[in-house]
Amino acid sequence: MLAIVIPYYKLTFFEETLQSLANQTDKRFKVYIGNDASPENPSDLLEKYKGNFDFVYHRFEANLGSISLVKQWDRCIAMIGKEEWLMILGDDDYLENTVVASWYENFTKFNDKSNVVRFACKLIIEDSELIIKPYKHPVWESATDSFYRKFDRISRSSLSEYIFLKRSYEKYGFYNYPLAWNSDDRAWLDFSENKPIYTINESLVYVRLSKLNITGKKNNLKLKDLSSVEFHNFIILNKLKYYNKFKRVKIIRKYHLELKKVKSLEIKDYFFLMRYYLININSYAIKKFLQKYLKT
Repeated sequence: MLAIVIPYYKLTFFEETLQSLANQTDKRFKVYIGNDASPENPSDLLEKYKGNFDFVYHRFEANLGSISLVKQWDRCIAMIGKEEWLMILGDDDYLENTVVASWYENFTKFNDKSNVVRFACKLIIEDSELIIKPYKHPVWESATDSFYRKFDRISRSSLSEYIFLKRSYEKYGFYNYPLAWNSDDRAWLDFSENKPIYTINESLVYVRLSKLNITGKKNNLKLKDLSSVEFHNFIILNKLKYYNKFKRVKIIRKYHLELKKVKSLEIKDYFFLMRYYLININSYAIKKFLQKYLKT
């Protein structure tokens, strides 16, 4: 019933990922590992874990992750069999040993009521022993509220923490943002189909932040900024109606700052922003906007 998909590229922390799967107290899952033509061969490591849990391994001859990480996810997901639910687990992240058991224990609570399930998580900073306190969430929460808490820096989120229905993925897919930055956030908004996200707080997913992964790298900030502009444009056009005026204004202002950060604003950008400022902000605020940002 549950597929765990691992788009593999890095060997450095991969054994920790595999060991966490071997340690699961409930083995009702199957792992699908798709090697993105990595120069780091995991075959010896996989041989070590053969028989500890059910897995399928395939090495792709062409590297896709450097072109489109979403396309690499897609071809890894295409490996799975009849499982109805799936998780995409990073090759440097790992699970607490009760994650799968907790998922099955909670199944009757969320089945048919939610398309997206998430776990509480802890961040691991670099390869040190520093582990940030757990991030927990409301048991039931709309995808739009979940996004806003992350947007407002009250919470955080990453791909490895989620399990979602395959049919929701097949309907919407992951949007192909640069570096797949924000692709997961967009997915939960799409996949949920206005059903609430269900959270399992009693088991943890450990998410690593290091210089080896996209989140921790600093040489890709321009692409992250471009992705954020495109993603927040989607939020304004499609999700703004779900928020009160205060939250709408914060989202519009953030988008405005992102636009200014990545490029000189063009006239079409001003018209777009003015439209939403006019709808959501009073005349005094519009005047301040004009004074501050339209000066030559």
